[in-house]
Amino acid sequence: MLPAPRCYFLLLLGCAIAFLLAVSINQQVSILGTLLYDAIVLGLTLADARRLKPHRVEVSRFLLQRLSIGRENAVKLLVKAGDRPAKILIRDYYPQEFQVSESILQATLAPNSTQELTYQVFPKSRGEFEWGEIQVRQLGQWGLAWHDWKIPASEKVAVYPDLAGLRSLSIRLTLQNTGTMRQMRRFGMGTEFAELREYTQGDDLRGIDWKATARHGRPLVRVLEPDREQTLIILLDRGRLMTAQVQGLKRFDWGLNATLSLALAGLNRGDRVGVSVFDRVPIAWIPPERGDRQLINLIERLTPIQPVLLEPDYVGAVTKVINSQTRRALVVLITDIVDAIASAELFAAMKRLTPRYLPFCVALRDPKVDEIAHRPTETIQAAYSRAVALDLLEQRQVAFAQLKQKGVLVLDAPANNISEQLVDRYLQLKARNLL
Repeated sequence: MLPAPRCYFLLLLGCAIAFLLAVSINQQVSILGTLLYDAIVLGLTLADARRLKPHRVEVSRFLLQRLSIGRENAVKLLVKAGDRPAKILIRDYYPQEFQVSESILQATLAPNSTQELTYQVFPKSRGEFEWGEIQVRQLGQWGLAWHDWKIPASEKVAVYPDLAGLRSLSIRLTLQNTGTMRQMRRFGMGTEFAELREYTQGDDLRGIDWKATARHGRPLVRVLEPDREQTLIILLDRGRLMTAQVQGLKRFDWGLNATLSLALAGLNRGDRVGVSVFDRVPIAWIPPERGDRQLINLIERLTPIQPVLLEPDYVGAVTKVINSQTRRALVVLITDIVDAIASAELFAAMKRLTPRYLPFCVALRDPKVDEIAHRPTETIQAAYSRAVALDLLEQRQVAFAQLKQKGVLVLDAPANNISEQLVDRYLQLKARNLL
């Protein structure tokens, strides 16, 4: 039981009454009158709290069993009132590591009604977390006391990579797939023969099958479709540079989100997708496979992995691919680059992939560096910071230029936008049939 503001107001009113009694009558009467008055107020407050116990509201929590890191995830509380109006305050004991939109929820319910309360949680790390009890305070009918109690509702919830982003990407790829494949077949893009059809205005003349045209007496076009037996290998660095915080998440988490997004795009386009996570040694190797089951396998295998303060062995990671993958493949390395000198081992590793494979280096840039580099300066300290940021960006560009000279595809993008840009680049490579 907790006194409500009305109870405190009445007690303060008793002090005013005591003062009037002391002035108008005498001090002894004032003391006795005040004690009697306070006893009545406190007794009514206690009775107000006890009378409410049989009329408690019912509260149930509905929580996603898989939360997405770096996203707002909705938590719903269903409140059902009894036969009396209910004014309530609710505190849900969410994990302290999470950011929340509202720590305390409040509502007023009519008798025998139901209301849904929602708040958002924002997890910044992956793993398993536990929700605790639900604390409820309900105001008594006289407004003198809050009846306070806790509802046992402990449960464990796992925080995964950005599953919400994967769902959105899956819908976008599905919508794009039909139109893209139709257009590719219309213009004869691809390597595998699909069918013959009559020539229509706008078709490439190089696609005409002259032998079939002569046999049938009308122009026929060979329709080709993309080879759906291509392979995509993703190498994800979990070393020292990937432990840095970027936009509230570790760089590795942005890289993991990009890995799964790219894997989803590859599987959606019919490619065989494999993933390797490495630091000084390969930590996980998931061989290339096709189908929806592979994406589920990737999520389950990669979610528990965390970055570590170790220098990555790029050559060892690439050697693992060369020994395991004999066919030509698109090899995407997701990491970060400081400068050409620090990235010498990375250059050597990517060079080993050419020309047998198609190497693609993806770097996760910190957007804060871009912001500092392009921010106007008004102080000497700000000028120094801007000079350092500009130098960092220039050194990165030098490193990327050297990679391009070695025949390596590159993508340098802000970590928080890397997934979308990486998927778009992959789809462009598929459309150009570079594999």
